[in-house]
Amino acid sequence: MSDALKHECGIAMIRLLKPLEFYKEKYGSAFYGVNKMYLMMEKQHNRGQDGAGFASIKLDTKPGERYISRVRSIAQQPIQDIFAQINDRINKEFEAHPEYIEDVAAQKKNIPYIGEVLLGHVRYGTFGKNSVESVHPFLRQNNWMHRNLIMAGNFNMTNVKELFASLIELGQHPKEYTDTITIMEKIGHFLDDAVSKIYKDLKKEGYNKRTASPQIAERLKVAKILRRAAKNWDGGYAMAGLIGHGDSFVLRDPAGIRPTYYYQDDEIVVVASERPVIQTVFNVDFEDVKELAPGHALITKKSGTVQIKKILEPLERKSCSFERIYFSRGSDAEIYQERKMLGKLLMPKVLEAINNDTKNTVFSYIPNTAETSFFGMIETADAFINKTKTAAILNGQRSLSAAKVTEILSERARVEKIAIKDVKLRTFITEDSSRNDLVAHVYDVTYGVIKPNDNLVIIDDSIVRGTTLKMSILKMLDRLKPKKIIVVSSAPQIRYPDCYGIDMANLESLIAFRAALALLKDSGKYDIVKKVYKKCIDQTDLDDKHVQNFVKEIYDPFTDEQISDKISELLSDESIKAEVKIIFQPVENLHKACPEHLGDWYFTGNYPTVGGNRVVNRAFINFYEGNNERAY
Repeated sequence: MSDALKHECGIAMIRLLKPLEFYKEKYGSAFYGVNKMYLMMEKQHNRGQDGAGFASIKLDTKPGERYISRVRSIAQQPIQDIFAQINDRINKEFEAHPEYIEDVAAQKKNIPYIGEVLLGHVRYGTFGKNSVESVHPFLRQNNWMHRNLIMAGNFNMTNVKELFASLIELGQHPKEYTDTITIMEKIGHFLDDAVSKIYKDLKKEGYNKRTASPQIAERLKVAKILRRAAKNWDGGYAMAGLIGHGDSFVLRDPAGIRPTYYYQDDEIVVVASERPVIQTVFNVDFEDVKELAPGHALITKKSGTVQIKKILEPLERKSCSFERIYFSRGSDAEIYQERKMLGKLLMPKVLEAINNDTKNTVFSYIPNTAETSFFGMIETADAFINKTKTAAILNGQRSLSAAKVTEILSERARVEKIAIKDVKLRTFITEDSSRNDLVAHVYDVTYGVIKPNDNLVIIDDSIVRGTTLKMSILKMLDRLKPKKIIVVSSAPQIRYPDCYGIDMANLESLIAFRAALALLKDSGKYDIVKKVYKKCIDQTDLDDKHVQNFVKEIYDPFTDEQISDKISELLSDESIKAEVKIIFQPVENLHKACPEHLGDWYFTGNYPTVGGNRVVNRAFINFYEGNNERAY
């Protein structure tokens, strides 16, 4: 993606179902879980590079022994940093106590981080400060083992204000106004309540505080706690939690917006945000890794019993299509084919734009995530060329010479690596002139392969803001002096902000929105903007379930093609000599390519939860009033 987007986040959870001695004997180390967690987090570094965290719980420790460990980092390479800290601590313990090396019981008693329940998280900071305090896992501490709660998630809530207020009503005083703290305190409240009720029952049965503890662990109903806590949540989420005594859970939102995959055998239960992570790290087949159903939780009790429980009634499935287009690892078997199909489905529009002149067209892509869609596009281009070659040979019949047949057969799609990513622009550079100069040099180009009569077709996975395209890519491509530059987006026009975890919080930064505003001005219809503002204002006091997305009316007067042409105009200035055309994927083709992942609110404004409409209207109000604030 040429426009930098940030996404939160990636989760990884491991529950070892055997004693640590088993892993020492079979795999050579009692730190088997820690080693696997490192690999799982490293394989998900694409999902978050601003911070990383790790936590573990030891089962069946004696009073006075430390059973929870946690380490977090916002270093430049946070995953490597936290595991360097872990390894350093382990090695120091082994140096000081060589007798621990073969004694698993001594390792568990004396060395932190080793444990049977492990939780990892990689973070992109889309909300709040990027300090180590913002990095998951979060910890809610208590002297009662059963009331300790560790949480990490890939989520964003649209109704944090209401959830925060509900905590106040419960008599709590949350330490921060963030969705992570709010969610953790909500679960923590009902966890405390459940533990207290179970203890009261046990006391009546004759148990004292000490003997009640194992009974509380056994009787605690995690699913019931989650149902009570999640009752009014609105957002996209995949969240994992560990309870101090050893129960663990992973809960997915009812619309399936955020991805969650799991694998289980007799040795291990493992959860990750992406399927190929589990496949690679544990060497298991595609079919062995399951997707957690929307609205359900995977719960592992301290005893090792694994259950999948329905927590919330599933909504219409709207799993995020942007995950498929861009964020998730392309090594997933389904995602790889979906991305190829996105490229294939664009080819008819591309052929129309170049007047079927494949001889004088060079095809390329924006590295690196558009590469797979590029393969699909080229497969379709080759199929078109083969069809024309066949027709030419059949039309020529016996009059064709061998040389002419060879010439016809030699034609193929001209593929070159044109754009080369040179620099990763760091977002801390905020001064406009410096930033713009750096953006202009993010990409370099390959010289000497484009002729003056060539079309240059280059595919990107999506165009969000258009900044890098305008400031860098188009200017660099124009230096090659092609006749025409055709930029192809494998995603549709991104028209609406996201509120479920991807960093698209306002409208005016979206190039499609700016294009629609420009068209309204050009056509004398700009009064629609004020009308939409009034409709948004009139809804501010309504319950979320009654709110409509009136921002759609900004786009209604225009066809997709008109908006695409205006985007082409806005992103190319008088310094660019080549004709510029930008082609976007139609939404219906996105659904053809990703039929099981229909979360398309970025493109259509059809938000999968009721809070989405309130967020988009708030984003429009902020735009109209000139408030540079987040809409959620």
